Amino acid sequence: MNRPDLPLILEPETLEPLLGNDNLLLVDLTKPATYTEFHIPGAVYLDYGQIVAMRKPTMGLLPETTVLENCFSSIGIDDSVHVVAYDDEGGGKAGRLLWTLETMGHNHFSLLNGGLHAWANEGHAMERTATIPNPKVFHARPSNTPVANAEYIQQHLGETGFALLDARSPDEYNGLKRYAEKAGHIPGAVNMDWLLALDQQRNLRLKPEADLQAILTELGIDQSQQIVTYCHTHHRSSLTYIMLKSLGYQRVKGYPGSWSDWGNRPDTPIA
Repeated sequence: MNRPDLPLILEPETLEPLLGNDNLLLVDLTKPATYTEFHIPGAVYLDYGQIVAMRKPTMGLLPETTVLENCFSSIGIDDSVHVVAYDDEGGGKAGRLLWTLETMGHNHFSLLNGGLHAWANEGHAMERTATIPNPKVFHARPSNTPVANAEYIQQHLGETGFALLDARSPDEYNGLKRYAEKAGHIPGAVNMDWLLALDQQRNLRLKPEADLQAILTELGIDQSQQIVTYCHTHHRSSLTYIMLKSLGYQRVKGYPGSWSDWGNRPDTPIA
């Protein structure tokens, strides 16, 4: 079978007839107990902790390339595979996997819209038997295109055409809740709580494109800008990154470490 050509945001009803395709790999990033209870047929399990690294107090960093090569090889990812990722929390963990794949040069992937909530609540096939991964050989081709760091952001702060999209809660953005040495946000950042992208009435799917675009337009975010998404660890903002990509935004980067990095540095300005 050839690798399927699928959209970045994949609906459950589009996925179901493709189950069993040798060139399609479903990756489940739910809680271990949830996967044991039920999952999409053929999905392999991936512990979210395997795709993030920490150097306390900074969390949510990008692991070393060799670590990711070993991880992806072990669950069956290589160039022949199209990855479909899902979780049960709205897409943060699944989005982080897809962003991480992109940083390693693998661009054939989709986010299951609504994740396990949409799949299970809408009556699609489920199974309990764990899928044993079929290991492949993943060759990383690291790319900085999807990645921003503190130095990159500081170089571009205040520039016309440079935008920062903060996916944390309003209280974190405004400094009312502090989870790092410093509270507040990166100067110039606008706030779009990642939950605003989710349609609570449609099993945590992304809201319709027109609704999402209206929110972004009101915030002053447009497709001509270089946009950096961040939250506290680049978990929530990974979904924001995928959302922007799905809307046609080409110039988007994610900030691994995010506020746990920026907010714990002595040399970073805050607002």
